[in-house]
Amino acid sequence: MNERTWYRLLAVLFGLALVASACGGDSSDENGGSDSTEGGDDGDGGTVELTQDGGRMAAVLERGTLICGGNDTLPGFGIVDDAGEFSGFDIDFCRVVAAGVLGDADAVDYVPLTAEQRFTALQSGEVDVLIRNTTWTATRDGQEGANFLFTTFFDGQGLMVPASTGFTTLEDLADASICVLSGTTTELNLNSVFSARGIPFNPVVFEDNNALRPAYEEGQCEAWTSDASQLAAFKSAIEGEGGDEQFIMAEIISKEPLGPVVADGDTEWAQAVNWSVMATVQAWEFGLDSGNIGSYSGDDPNILNFLGTDGFDPGIGLAPDFAVQVVSQVGNYEEIYNANIIPIGLQLSGSPNDIWTNGGLMYVPPYR
Repeated sequence: MNERTWYRLLAVLFGLALVASACGGDSSDENGGSDSTEGGDDGDGGTVELTQDGGRMAAVLERGTLICGGNDTLPGFGIVDDAGEFSGFDIDFCRVVAAGVLGDADAVDYVPLTAEQRFTALQSGEVDVLIRNTTWTATRDGQEGANFLFTTFFDGQGLMVPASTGFTTLEDLADASICVLSGTTTELNLNSVFSARGIPFNPVVFEDNNALRPAYEEGQCEAWTSDASQLAAFKSAIEGEGGDEQFIMAEIISKEPLGPVVADGDTEWAQAVNWSVMATVQAWEFGLDSGNIGSYSGDDPNILNFLGTDGFDPGIGLAPDFAVQVVSQVGNYEEIYNANIIPIGLQLSGSPNDIWTNGGLMYVPPYR
């Protein structure tokens, strides 16, 4: 039995023992509730109780696949091709979690979710993790049963118009119709910023980008507001397919930190997802990538810990070589960014998403 299989077996047995213990006693808390449970089908239309101490981790290991809620309509981040294959920045981070937890980046079942569906799917246990351009906010942290983890992309909301309009500022959009997705912070920001500045406008609301984009291109709205990264992706797609030239206004009207989200109440699972994701940034800082991480021959003790070559185990529920699996199978952060985001026209150098040693915001705790 190899070391990774041994760690998986221990985690599964530990989780099953905890579940058995919970089933043998009172399953509700002192107030008669069941706040420590996560959703999963029990065969009777209810939910399976997964204990706070590693329930989701044990379930994923036993299942052998990660269920990741994502996007399927956003170029650069989450898209599906004609063959049904998912790709994109967020999709790669689903693969990162699968590699870190299961040792297999391809052991992922993707669940496409609209903005309005995503938190319900997370709360119900339909997905193990949500990695779908989702902004971390106080109310979402406090009211959606959501635990936001490491920010993988620092973004901000912008507005795009056909270049032929000549519009360059928010004030130019007075009385304009503006396309926006429902159930998003984008919709809330649009209302608050335009109201605060006394700019009248007409929101045109859509459930997903498959409906929004053709409406925008057909002139049903004079502007499109979304995260600047999304606008860049769709600008590139529209112009690349022979559509009209687009203009993205310079003004950014919000902060949009995006990253993985798990359900509240399961610290072990949150740690496993978080450290799998952060391994991509730490590898980048160490100068390790998919091509060289398997052949490191130096003697830096920090790197040796990170690679698990000395058996170092910080107790986060992952096999000692999890970082090797993540980076060798998917890549470090820079590789993931370059493969998915550079093609839509957003440079890494000088952006907030650059490594901290280059003046960016990508900075992770030490792995020691």
